[in-house]
Amino acid sequence: MSNPEERQAQESAGPPEELLRIEGIRKTFPGVVALDSVDFDLRRGEVHVLLGENGAGKSTLIKMLSGAYRPDAGRIVVDGRETRIHGAQDAERLGIATIYQEFNLVPDLTVAENIFLGRQPRRLGMIDRKRMEADAEELLRRVGLTVSPRTRVRELGIARLQMVEIAKALSLDARVLIMDEPTAVLTSEEVDKLFGIVRALREDGVGVVFITHHLEEIAALGDRVTVIRDGKSVGQVPASTPEAELVRLMVGRSIEQQYPRERPELNTTDAPLLRVEGLTRDGVFHDVHFEVRAGEVVGIAGLVGAGRTEVVRAVFGADPYDKGTVEVAGARLPRHDVNAAMAAGVGLVPEDRKGQGLLLDASVEENLGLVTLRSATRAGLVDRRSQRVAAARMAEQLGVRMAGLGQHVRTLSGGNQQKVVIGKWLLADIKVLILDEPTRGIDVGAKVEIYQLVNELTAAGHAVLMISSDLPEVLGMSDRVLVMAQGRIAGELAAGEATQDSVMALAVSTAASPATTPVHNEVEGSRGH
Repeated sequence: MSNPEERQAQESAGPPEELLRIEGIRKTFPGVVALDSVDFDLRRGEVHVLLGENGAGKSTLIKMLSGAYRPDAGRIVVDGRETRIHGAQDAERLGIATIYQEFNLVPDLTVAENIFLGRQPRRLGMIDRKRMEADAEELLRRVGLTVSPRTRVRELGIARLQMVEIAKALSLDARVLIMDEPTAVLTSEEVDKLFGIVRALREDGVGVVFITHHLEEIAALGDRVTVIRDGKSVGQVPASTPEAELVRLMVGRSIEQQYPRERPELNTTDAPLLRVEGLTRDGVFHDVHFEVRAGEVVGIAGLVGAGRTEVVRAVFGADPYDKGTVEVAGARLPRHDVNAAMAAGVGLVPEDRKGQGLLLDASVEENLGLVTLRSATRAGLVDRRSQRVAAARMAEQLGVRMAGLGQHVRTLSGGNQQKVVIGKWLLADIKVLILDEPTRGIDVGAKVEIYQLVNELTAAGHAVLMISSDLPEVLGMSDRVLVMAQGRIAGELAAGEATQDSVMALAVSTAASPATTPVHNEVEGSRGH
């Protein structure tokens, strides 16, 4: 664990105590087999990585362990005894705690109140706040979080919220800790801190089920890996297994090229589809110029807070700007007018697909038809039949994995949700598609499918403007890379000359100069996913 001598001593003493075993688990939903004969086990003091594409069944499996779902067949064994987990209280009683991607915290309560919610210590029938805050302070110290237990949760950033969730799990005396994509929105420094906490928990004998899409994290933290594909457990391998083999197990095929960009021949004499000149919003971005031609992918890279998302939202009309112009196919767009941008053929896939790109409680069919709803309406009546036919065709074309067009988008995997967000714009026959974090939280197999969609778009003469926090993705999929620094375009690089070093040089080129906006000293995507 902490060094080779300790690991060798433990191995000579025999295998660690088994905390948890799942045998032959099966779970079905209407029209879908989510899990089919899945096996998994967890030992004391280990990090067991659960790996699989979006939709492979990972979430269903952990929801069974947390008591949200019950298996149709198979058995769950905890501490050598077969058991049934009927709800969160059963899981808590068995020492199983789950930290989901979407935190289960109450924003207006304090850190201490969240940690002990529903289990507050009492004295003479009243909540013993002094003891609760003292106990919370000790738990916070254990996870290395220097924050007052009286701080309201809404005041904390993502990384600190995660530490509060871990402290909450420790307050339950959890021996099994399930972590679902815990590093998805953390910087490199925050990831390193989290890994240190997980290693300390492992040394204390806690068994950790760790779910991640970042393959480089597996060897750095894990002990074993169980791979799930299409609802079945297809293999258990050491965490030192090469990434190429892990990918093959996940998707059932080898992926020779991680970024399969197919660059068409561009006619540089043609007028650009998108032209942005002198775009300025005081205090946010200044004098931004760029063009995107038909058949081209232009990537935007930069430091955290460089203004990339703010610029593309202004281009789309979602946010206002003070000066400058935006033209699509030679026609100037009015400022701050989303409807005008959409009518001109501009689409935006936002970075927050759940909050801004989808109606989560609406169906796949309804979400795919959102952009074309107005054009499909005559005399106040929607042509539902044509909308349904178009949605079915697009869902099939994109390979959306679903029980049917009526399935709520909320229940789809992240990769399939992203396909729906992109699909609604494809149905609208847009000219320019803006992709903001197109593959965030999506597994390697689904990423390649998204990249192929980008290739199909550009091959058909559309233009793509792409922002990504994954710098290798920007380099691998862009024909040109624009680098932003402190709200300005610091430089432009052709595909052949764009490297991580050259992008970094431009990204920090104005970082030393005085600025009103503080700059984060880390290039987004430098973790090298």
